Amino acid sequence: MTGRHPILRRIVQLAALGFFLIVGLASYGYLKNEGFALLGGDAVAVVTVEGIIEGSRETVRSLDRAAKNPGIRAVVLRVDSPGGGVAASQEIYGAVLRVRARKPIVASLGAIAASGGYYVASPCDAIVADAGTLTGSIGVLLQMGNLSELLKKIGIEGVTLKAGKYKDIGSPLRPMTEEERRLFEELLENVHGQFVTAVAEGRKLPVDQVRRIADGRVYSGEQARDLHLVDQLGGLRDAVHLAAQRAGISGEPRWIEVEQRRSPWWWRRVTGLVPGGAAGFGGLQYLYAGPSPAG
Repeated sequence: MTGRHPILRRIVQLAALGFFLIVGLASYGYLKNEGFALLGGDAVAVVTVEGIIEGSRETVRSLDRAAKNPGIRAVVLRVDSPGGGVAASQEIYGAVLRVRARKPIVASLGAIAASGGYYVASPCDAIVADAGTLTGSIGVLLQMGNLSELLKKIGIEGVTLKAGKYKDIGSPLRPMTEEERRLFEELLENVHGQFVTAVAEGRKLPVDQVRRIADGRVYSGEQARDLHLVDQLGGLRDAVHLAAQRAGISGEPRWIEVEQRRSPWWWRRVTGLVPGGAAGFGGLQYLYAGPSPAG
């Protein structure tokens, strides 16, 4: 029938081509995003935390799958992030611990791995950083604005209805009271203490030793090594080799980078310009919001 109908034959051919194209693209996507599940042998998986930590789902998912996969002998957590949301950082920290319970995991710090970026790296078996990496910044950030005077000047009156004395605490429609400031300071101290404890446990350091250097300042990779926040200086390849060595892999290690679904580039660019960004305006953040010097 198709011989007598060239148009129908062409439609069938195009449909078949489309089918195989879809299958091919789906397979490629699987191999790129899920594919290390298919790899056998001694492989090192590289899971990346890049940019502001907006959420944790994709990173946690990748780490958990790497932990359970028998073909993955070790994991490298590549961090190039100034930090981000507190809860998201803590969830990634927990996933790193789950990996560490099953196989070696080594952190590789890129240009910046500060605040939440360092938090997620701290429980790894070892941390490798470049000499010029910006890291540390062990602290908590909470930023709010008081727009009441500005709104008054442009003729806008804010109205708040609430049930609960502190329900509008931190509202930009009015100045903060001293009592409210005290409550926020107590909250920050509590979350900062969680950060200090997490680093102390992850790095196996005395809490008092970590507390002395946990004043929010940023350190170079070289300074961090001297403070025992980093184990050795080097790049990603050095971290891969160290992870392979700890896993007992001989010879040149085979390693794969696990791709993760990310926000559109334009959204990352916008949120990267705003302290806090998508990690939550006004939310608690383990975030380094300072400059990043270039060489």
